[in-house]
Amino acid sequence: MNSNILYEDNHIIVVIKEPNIPVQEDISKDPDMLTIIKDYLKQKYKKPGNVYLGLVHRLDRPVGGVMVFAKTSKAASRLSDLIRKGEFNKTYLALVHGKLLKDSDTLEDYLLKDTKTNTSKVVPEGTGKKSILEYDVINYNKKTDLSLLKITLHTGRHHQIRVQLSNIGHPIYGDQRYGKDKVGIQIHLWATEISFKHPVKDEIMTFENIPIWAEGVAYEKE
Repeated sequence: MNSNILYEDNHIIVVIKEPNIPVQEDISKDPDMLTIIKDYLKQKYKKPGNVYLGLVHRLDRPVGGVMVFAKTSKAASRLSDLIRKGEFNKTYLALVHGKLLKDSDTLEDYLLKDTKTNTSKVVPEGTGKKSILEYDVINYNKKTDLSLLKITLHTGRHHQIRVQLSNIGHPIYGDQRYGKDKVGIQIHLWATEISFKHPVKDEIMTFENIPIWAEGVAYEKE
């Protein structure tokens, strides 16, 4: 656990979630982030009984990247309030199929979640939740026909990035649900940066992590 901790104080803990680890317990009963971090805190501080840990935002199980958890209820409440106000900034990296027509763009769609299939789809205005993201093309590889995108998320809808990119004909590499990749390829979507005001200190906190699959790609377009 220690190697995945980016920051910790009395109020928050910022970690890197590895791909395929659920954020909280699901029907698989596989180890989840909440339990893993609670166990770490319990051992580190030798706390008896239950350890408080607030979940304020989520990542899909197959997606990895930076997450912050609250160590107190006050911190959880304040971070949740920042998210509601749109003052919690999240940036992602995604490797997608094909070359995009525009080097940067804003996508605005309406998404509707199907709870039975645990999927979302783009629907007409007024029948779903408004979903907005911005993307910038970092690089395009002609040999693989894959583009690396930097994505700024303005709303946090279910499977939003995956659905919106698939909707414009550029599904994420390895996305077996909204793309056409074969089983066994890891989805190439990563929460690379979060930025928010500390829940107690008057300070903007920014944390970044770049996945291995993106490290070799220059942050310049060809």
